[in-house]
Amino acid sequence: MTLSFWQPPASGRAGVTRIGVDVTFLRLDALPPEGPALPQEVELVRVAQPTVGFYRYLYNSVGAAYCWWLRRVAPDAEIAALLAHPLVSIHVLYKGGEPAGFFELDGRGGSDVNLSYFGLMPHMVGQRVGPAFLRAAVEHAVAASRDGTVRVNTCTADHPRALATYERAGFRKLRTLREVWDIPNHLELTIPDHLRL
Repeated sequence: MTLSFWQPPASGRAGVTRIGVDVTFLRLDALPPEGPALPQEVELVRVAQPTVGFYRYLYNSVGAAYCWWLRRVAPDAEIAALLAHPLVSIHVLYKGGEPAGFFELDGRGGSDVNLSYFGLMPHMVGQRVGPAFLRAAVEHAVAASRDGTVRVNTCTADHPRALATYERAGFRKLRTLREVWDIPNHLELTIPDHLRL
């Protein structure tokens, strides 16, 4: 199955780069009994009332290498409404006083919680904190879920170890779909050649 998201007007096609990604949907039904703990030199903080600017900084910094684009084109009012919703929470990982990563939890969909976004700042990738950070995110998501289940999806535009990391954390694959994205060129994202159509 192929899904196609945001489509520009026909006259604007020259202003986009079309890519194809395989999106894998996963679910965690029970938290594994043990998992890696965050190192002492990092701190995880729930940001009670993030500003749109701070959220965009986190989203753009973490997602630049992985073609995160949907929230980049969303209007400020839409982002502000999302951040103000009581069932949406933003959690930031700090190291040495500066952001090292973030995750977003969304409980608006029902009894479970969606791990909408998760990732590390570029300077933290490869520092071996990812699995422990994911464990912390999953623990928060399970605690926020009414039925103890957590959803997440990842795709072939994400870090190459993302899917395996989610599976090691206890997620199981539900399905994989082929999607086609038209990424606006004005976002100036670096798009890997293997994703281009």
